Amino acid sequence: MKIQEKNNFFQKVLNVVEQIPSGKVCTYGKIAEKCGVKSGARMVAWALNKQKNNNQYPCHRVVNRNGDLSGAGHFSTPTQMQDLLSGEGVEVRDMRVDLSKYLWTP
Repeated sequence: MKIQEKNNFFQKVLNVVEQIPSGKVCTYGKIAEKCGVKSGARMVAWALNKQKNNNQYPCHRVVNRNGDLSGAGHFSTPTQMQDLLSGEGVEVRDMRVDLSKYLWTP
């Protein structure tokens, strides 16, 4: 993927992420699919990792396809992602969210 295409994809990812409502989560794969790259879940993770020090986007609302808080290691503390989700009313058990209850699909 060329640099300009990558930057465009990353911006599309951020546009989708900022639409995730409070109290809901979305998966890397669903975001990638919405951005036109069905197999681009890993690229979504890269885009979000570039935002780890930027609180403008609710990156804490993005989980893996099983509902696991797989990106939790990229936050300031090991529990920050869980704490942010819990503060929005999302129940987290064993670092996992129940997607049947909290999944938002773009």
